[in-house]
Amino acid sequence: VQLQASGGGLVQAGGSLRLSCAASGRSFKNYAVAWFRTALGKEREFVASISRTGGTTHYADSVKGRFTISRDNAKNTVYLQMSDLVREDTAVYFCASTTAYTIASNAPVYKEAYGYWGQGTQVTVSS
Repeated sequence: VQLQASGGGLVQAGGSLRLSCAASGRSFKNYAVAWFRTALGKEREFVASISRTGGTTHYADSVKGRFTISRDNAKNTVYLQMSDLVREDTAVYFCASTTAYTIASNAPVYKEAYGYWGQGTQVTVSS
C-alpha cells in the first residue's frame, strides 16, 4: 500500500482545511488508518484514527471537537476535516495505515501499530 497525503497549506487561525490520504492497493479497505503530526522540534503525535469500516474513531484530546476523520473505501481515501484551527496545529501531517487485516472495531492510537506511511503534508496556521 502506498499513501499520498494532500490538502495542506497556509490558513488563518479559526479557518478550516481538509486533508486527504489516497491509497493504492485493493487491501486498503481492510486496514485501519490514522493521522499523526510532527511539529517543529517535537515528536510525532497521534491526531486521529479510524477503523477499517469507519465505525470506530479516536481523537487526541487537543483536536477533539474540531477535527473529524472519515473514510471512503470505494475511493481508497481517508479524510481529516480540520476546523477552528489554532497555531498549535501547525505541523507536518502524516497518514498511516496498518499492514494487516484488522478487526472492525480496531483503530489504534499508537504509531507502532502502523507500518505504511505517507510522505506528509504541511499545515501552517497563522495568527
